[in-house]
Amino acid sequence: MNKHSGYFDKTPDPTRARDWVKVLASYREPSTWRSFYELGITLGPFVALWILAWWSMSISGWLTLAISLCNAAFLLRLFAIQHDCGHASFFKERALSDWVGRAIGVLTLTPYDVWRRTHSMHHSASGNLDRRGIGDIATLTVAEYQALTPYKRFVYRIYRHPVVLFGLGPGYLFFLQNRLPLGLMEKARYWVSAMCTNAAIIGALFVIWYFGGLMPILLIFIPSTLLAATAGVWLFYVQHQFETTHWEADETWDLHEAALQGSSHYVLPSVLQWLSANIGIHHIHHLYSRIPFYRLPEVLRDHSGLADINRMTVKESFANARLHLWDEKSKKLLSFRDAKTVQAT
Repeated sequence: MNKHSGYFDKTPDPTRARDWVKVLASYREPSTWRSFYELGITLGPFVALWILAWWSMSISGWLTLAISLCNAAFLLRLFAIQHDCGHASFFKERALSDWVGRAIGVLTLTPYDVWRRTHSMHHSASGNLDRRGIGDIATLTVAEYQALTPYKRFVYRIYRHPVVLFGLGPGYLFFLQNRLPLGLMEKARYWVSAMCTNAAIIGALFVIWYFGGLMPILLIFIPSTLLAATAGVWLFYVQHQFETTHWEADETWDLHEAALQGSSHYVLPSVLQWLSANIGIHHIHHLYSRIPFYRLPEVLRDHSGLADINRMTVKESFANARLHLWDEKSKKLLSFRDAKTVQAT
């Protein structure tokens, strides 16, 4: 993975992140039929696998569990579509995008209007050291960590541990935290979003329980949701948490540079790229979030140099799970062990 690929010297493409915005604007127009098609080939298999898993309970609980875990992939893709709806990039009509997003939010356990606002805050402040706290993964600088009490250091280390971030965290986030409009508690519209989503989820679970009892919830609903949540949290993590990511104080922070240099190009196998709706092409998405996910590969085909920026393979991505502290001097994300070396020097 190379943050600075040098491609600007080889092509006539723009030399600054801000200049890319004009180029990428030509890819922002969604296709209505294509969007409905993508929704259909995602929602259709999701529903079909739910039905198949329910039917399989009469044969084997293990078979039901296996089918439900496979269905997590389509639930993840539905979340990616909800994500595009939140950026108003999935349909030309904003109202249609919003209502599709709200409906999918019941399946993903994510109040759409709450998530759309916090995710917008993430996009508008990504990489800004003075605007951390909402819609991101808590990340301290080396200096901030060193200034903490031993107890608070321990809490931060627990929070950043992979077992918490990718084990306990996803379940807490989607099953519990999303039930309240945290960070937006003073706004009535976000309470409405959260409570209406909660009511719809409870209604759906009641119908499932009424017709099938507790087992469909235990063998289908919970496992598929947990696995999709875990995959989603992992994707979000590696999209911004890597060694040469981009953080700056507010006075030197630039929105476009932070978007391009602070987001990764996560190169996935074709099947996983399809199931994650091209979300691995995250540096392009952050630089111009109005591009529909199905048009992101067009950008890389037309501007191949962009593919080299923050390029990360699946194998390389696993090393990022041990990086926890941002060093403002070296401009790198460090492990706790490497941070000790910084402290010693």
